[in-house]
Amino acid sequence: MSRICTICARRDSKGVPGKNWRMLAGKPLIVWTIEAAQRSALFDAITVSSDSQEILQIAHDCGIRWIIDRPKELALDSAPKLPVVVHAVGQVETAIGRKFDTVVDLDPTSPLRSGSDIAGALALFDSRAPTNVITGTPARRSPYFNLVERDGSGFVRLCKSSQNTLARRQDSPDCFDMNASIYIWRRDALMANPRVFYDDTLLYVMPEERSHDIDSEIDFRFVEFLMADCERRSDGT
Repeated sequence: MSRICTICARRDSKGVPGKNWRMLAGKPLIVWTIEAAQRSALFDAITVSSDSQEILQIAHDCGIRWIIDRPKELALDSAPKLPVVVHAVGQVETAIGRKFDTVVDLDPTSPLRSGSDIAGALALFDSRAPTNVITGTPARRSPYFNLVERDGSGFVRLCKSSQNTLARRQDSPDCFDMNASIYIWRRDALMANPRVFYDDTLLYVMPEERSHDIDSEIDFRFVEFLMADCERRSDGT
């Protein structure tokens, strides 16, 4: 079974300008994801797609062979991500003259994932044979218990109702936060009908400490803290 890994990194970011090449614990943010993909040794090809020459140069310096200069229409603020993944896969397949079986997308804004997370998600995908697998972590808030939404009149109610009265959050059904870390698809399904959720989508659960997605300055600073704390622990300080 052949696998391609896509890493898609736009130049612009509203929450953290230039975040994909901003230095994080001594490396540009995107490098943490590139190196995780490389160390996993699970992919037949790794491709980086970006509209930023700085990011593409970083990918080249990391030894990435398949570098995709993303078209402008796929780099707009309004552009969704899935067409970018489809474009990158198509570009590599055209270049090598064959199709892959599995597509894995690793988001560069989730630098704390480990090789075991990638391997575990792929093991679930291979063993259960769904259309796709996404990753998440147990949610701190529950839509059945303490997440509310406003209606058109401004009144609030729980996001999701239950037939049973729930006195504790622990009594509500298990809920998970998508952590934007790892996405896996059957290649033909993705290319024909790009979606995140299908009827048979499965979830691979990751621990909270490896599930932080950088979407704001506070996120960036928190991940820096976690990495520094991990380094201190490994040094025994």
